[in-house]
Amino acid sequence: MDISILVPLLNEEDNVLLMHERLKASLNELPETEEYEVIYIDDGSTDSTPVLLERIHSTDPNVVVLTLRRNFGQTAALAAGFDFATGDVIITIDGDLQYDPGDIPALIEQSRSYDIVCGWRKKRKDPLFTRLLPSIVINLLINIITGVRLHDHGCSLRAYKRDVIKNLKLYGEMQRFIPAMASRLGVKVTEIQVKHKSRLNGKSHYGLSNTLQVALDLLTVKFFQSFATKPIEFFGPIGFFNGAVGTIILIYAILARVLLFHHETHLLLLILGAFLVLVGVQFVGMGLISEILVRNFHESERKPIYNIKRIIGPEK
Repeated sequence: MDISILVPLLNEEDNVLLMHERLKASLNELPETEEYEVIYIDDGSTDSTPVLLERIHSTDPNVVVLTLRRNFGQTAALAAGFDFATGDVIITIDGDLQYDPGDIPALIEQSRSYDIVCGWRKKRKDPLFTRLLPSIVINLLINIITGVRLHDHGCSLRAYKRDVIKNLKLYGEMQRFIPAMASRLGVKVTEIQVKHKSRLNGKSHYGLSNTLQVALDLLTVKFFQSFATKPIEFFGPIGFFNGAVGTIILIYAILARVLLFHHETHLLLLILGAFLVLVGVQFVGMGLISEILVRNFHESERKPIYNIKRIIGPEK
């Protein structure tokens, strides 16, 4: 079984060399029958990270380096890695040394029975108010809304079967929602405990502002999870409900106006009824237009959300 290790990096000059040492030590424990590649994705670093990655590649033939033209974000960096990965199993791990590469063999072993293996940072080493508490809230919301129950949706240390991840397209901050998005494909997901350490060098690129983005992306994931190929089932009922209520109000207002001669009293009801009918028609129209867009989307050529500046390593 071939293994691909994806390591997204942004300004990790103090960590990248030690990260590679620890990765090599962990990968050397794999059976000789399992070949591997390490794909470093430099997400627009402005420090010496790109130079250090070139040095690593020059000494290790198993290393591929993807350098993005600018900082596209972690999701786009991972999307680039997924597109270039050739392994049967694809492992993702951050390059900040907070995750232990020694957990990779356990992930690979579990991937023999499951399509997605997620890490669980049970003893997490992060600030309480800026990282831990928001993470608890977000994990609870994701579990409730998506129905995919994990302890730690934000853990970047994961293993994916290639045939699963190749069928997904990532946007926004969607990397944490991959198990939820893949659930509609009927995949088997499990979770194992992994080690987590405090960041020793550099600074975290995740803050409270990312929490709001995650919450917004959660709405998108829920919509696509339930209505990706049938948006009319979302917009249609809303449209018909508004239309039905508006029609009832219009009938009542017209009858009251004709029979009871309450002209002023029922004018507002006429306006409200007409407004609700128009809203209903618009929602049904949006559903039909969405159906057309969904079909065009699935039939057209999909474009990547990143742009490669340079590739160091064997051509894919």
